[in-house]
Amino acid sequence: MVGMAKQTNIRLSDDVRAAAEDRAARRGQSLQGYVADLIEADVNQSRAAFMAGAAVFLAGYADAFEAEVGEDRYPGLPAGMERTAPRDAA
Repeated sequence: MVGMAKQTNIRLSDDVRAAAEDRAARRGQSLQGYVADLIEADVNQSRAAFMAGAAVFLAGYADAFEAEVGEDRYPGLPAGMERTAPRDAA
């Protein structure tokens, strides 16, 4: 976890809490740690899906953007050097 952790309270039915405590115990975790891991995994999965979608979207418009706006991938690089620099170096 990055930064200071904040406490969050949630309400669970008795059945859900008992099942969650059982699963947490089988993983050697506290209920708090188990719930935190579930939330973090969901957030990270959503973030990864968004980034993958954004990459596909941007790749589909890269040629059109370059034709319209142009590209200065290496500002300040001496003239001609951009031809030998790797395209993904920026």
